[in-house]
Amino acid sequence: MDRNLALEFVRITEAAAMACARYMGKGDEKAADQAAVDSMRKAFDKINIDGTVVIGEGERDEAPMLFIGEKVGMVTETSPKIDIALDPLEGTTICANGGVGALAVIAVAERGNFLHAPDTYMDKLACGPKCHGLLSLDNTPTQNIKIASKALNKSVEDVVVVILDRPRHKELIDEVRACGARIQLIDDGDVSAGIATCYERNGIDLLFGTGGAPEGVITAAALKCMGGDFFGRLNFRNEEEKKRATKMGVEDLNKIYTRDELAKGDVMFCATGVTGGPLLDGVTPLPGNKCTTHSLVLRSKTGTQRFLRTTHNLNFKSDGFSNE
Repeated sequence: MDRNLALEFVRITEAAAMACARYMGKGDEKAADQAAVDSMRKAFDKINIDGTVVIGEGERDEAPMLFIGEKVGMVTETSPKIDIALDPLEGTTICANGGVGALAVIAVAERGNFLHAPDTYMDKLACGPKCHGLLSLDNTPTQNIKIASKALNKSVEDVVVVILDRPRHKELIDEVRACGARIQLIDDGDVSAGIATCYERNGIDLLFGTGGAPEGVITAAALKCMGGDFFGRLNFRNEEEKKRATKMGVEDLNKIYTRDELAKGDVMFCATGVTGGPLLDGVTPLPGNKCTTHSLVLRSKTGTQRFLRTTHNLNFKSDGFSNE
């Protein structure tokens, strides 16, 4: 994939972030999410790609735009054929409540290289580069923590595990605390938490727990670019979800997927902060109808990690905070 595409895609995440940031702290999740979707969908039409959304807002009957299978891009004879995994607003509740770490995210791969994950749960394990190849979902949480402790040259008591604050995680939380490790509970946004394991300055070492399967594929793509590791196992809530997974091509319903099985080949990842968090700063309004954005652009082929701070003059734009 052309490296210039990465900067084209970050313009899309910037547009989505600016649009939904207008609803930050206003308590309206649907409005925030819709603003991000509308802006992201419009921005796709300006890029020379033959894109297919393989992870998006849901199936066609559930999502009017950016649905699974939707074709996007300004298609020409020279357009590269790519698959797109996206979340216009990863952390709708975070944005609506003015919380920490909401993002607009896009991951891109060549056609056929993303797992077509159904909209179900996934058991997840994420870690940074120093633990790559060492951990497993077949291990107990305690075993993974002890292995990570040695790899990170930290005592178990200094290992920090991020877990979504959900009732389903009570036993997991109890075990992690019993073994002596620290826990950072988050309300939402496990994509940013998974990526944060790759940056020592964040003080986050591991991500455990069960969350959305589509977000798992997006996280795997980002960690592939950064040298981190990820494992996922689909966790179905009912027979209907199993049937949908089979229809989407999932053959082994109990399979533990590696990072490179979830995101094959060369991938790109772009994220723009909506609200400030451990990974990125949020959209900041400025006087004169301007704002700043903070974005991350990753490429697995080169391992390049770019952080972009951009000032937008919205008097010349019809998205984001613009009054047009």
